[in-house]
Amino acid sequence: MRDSAYEAYEKLRNGEASSQQITEEFLDRIDRVEERVHAFVSLTPGEARGAAAQVDTRLGGGEELSQVAGIPMAVKDVLCTRGVTTTCGSRMLQDFVPVYDATVIRRLKKMGLTMVGKANMDEFAMGSSTENSYFGPTRNPWDLDRVPGGSSGGSAAAVAAGEALWALGSDTGGSIRQPASFCGVVGLKPTYGLVSRYGLVAFASSLDQVGPITRSVRDSAILLQAIAGHDPCDSTSIQAEVPDYSAAMGDDIKGLRIGVPRELMDEGLSPGVRARIGEALDTLAGLGAEVEETSLDSLSYALSAYYMIAPAEASSNLARYDGVRYGFRIPGEDIWEMYAATRAAGFGDEVKRRIMLGTFALSAGYYDAYYGQAQKIRTLIVRDFQAAWERFDLLASPTAPTVAFRIGEKVDDPLSMYLSDVCTIPVNLAGIPAISLPCGLSDGMPVGLQLMGKVLDEVTILKAAYAFEQSVPSIGLPALEGSEA
Repeated sequence: MRDSAYEAYEKLRNGEASSQQITEEFLDRIDRVEERVHAFVSLTPGEARGAAAQVDTRLGGGEELSQVAGIPMAVKDVLCTRGVTTTCGSRMLQDFVPVYDATVIRRLKKMGLTMVGKANMDEFAMGSSTENSYFGPTRNPWDLDRVPGGSSGGSAAAVAAGEALWALGSDTGGSIRQPASFCGVVGLKPTYGLVSRYGLVAFASSLDQVGPITRSVRDSAILLQAIAGHDPCDSTSIQAEVPDYSAAMGDDIKGLRIGVPRELMDEGLSPGVRARIGEALDTLAGLGAEVEETSLDSLSYALSAYYMIAPAEASSNLARYDGVRYGFRIPGEDIWEMYAATRAAGFGDEVKRRIMLGTFALSAGYYDAYYGQAQKIRTLIVRDFQAAWERFDLLASPTAPTVAFRIGEKVDDPLSMYLSDVCTIPVNLAGIPAISLPCGLSDGMPVGLQLMGKVLDEVTILKAAYAFEQSVPSIGLPALEGSEA
């Protein structure tokens, strides 16, 4: 089914289709393509069919349901789902079954969540390619020899491959937006604290945020509407009214001031990406926006600061996986031997690399020189964004400097891999919202345009993204040779 989630909802509401029919279409699609794409760690057809039947019963009784009800969804395997294995792509949690739902899952279940499976991901969300999963890599539906991006690569691939109409991902340094760019779909990273992190297995707590991956901008607005809002279970949750994110869609963007930070246009951009972004900026200008080059000097240091702050928080968060209370365990003659053996075998190479980097950054004698300095740079980045908002309503850049690279191409070059997120990382450090949306193809692969906005101004981002989306030809969805999308 090539419909958007919104179009599928309209069919449900008008009686043109049932949730059970739509769900069966997607379960059949999964049967046909999942072996090649490997978007999922686990599938939940029983749960999906049960939820779809309940939605049809409620609709049949005349109940007015949310726009997310009965529409097949993939959920990144970093979100706790009661009674369903939540692995975080790691051997450490390969058999972990939560006894509670993450807040976003609980809210969606009340609305009629139809979850078809838990999506594959880089282990503990640490990666840019979904090659770091204990359960094997996910492949990009546009080219099965290429990566889908990461760490929410399974979620983005599932949507692009037609295995789900939309998905939930998490974004610590670009993990929603970069795979959305690579897979030719829409990915929205909300303002930090807008969406509850309760039940999201932590990587870097001051950076992590849950958000939607969808086929259209309208779908992103609908799903964000469903999951946003204050949660007393999350101490970082913002107490702010949730606006109608779809209300401004269709409004023109004449006079909207859009800045283009030159620091994000110079970081190893491929010629094809540079060309597509230039065309996208021309389109925005053609719609009446005032597009102007600008500079945020501190962005040049964002990548370095991120790879001090995020690993430091990861080393603290992942200390709980010691084989004592839950998760994977290798017995030892004493507790220290058990700790060492469990963590050596339970974590993959990239997770170990980041734990060691973070532990070093926090160690005595190095804390001020590394972690402390990184936090100072973070403050400068926040200030630079605040200064930019005095002149601009939005900032625009590529989502990623290249299109999706080939599987195995960067696994032995961590720095090259880390540079895949150079355009997305500043957004997480500043806690602001941003969206990635398709803006064309380069060498047959999708290119993503990133729009960044002020804290809690998702409405403006979505308005501009929708105006852009409606003004350019759709790149469509990959055909996946040998199957129908």
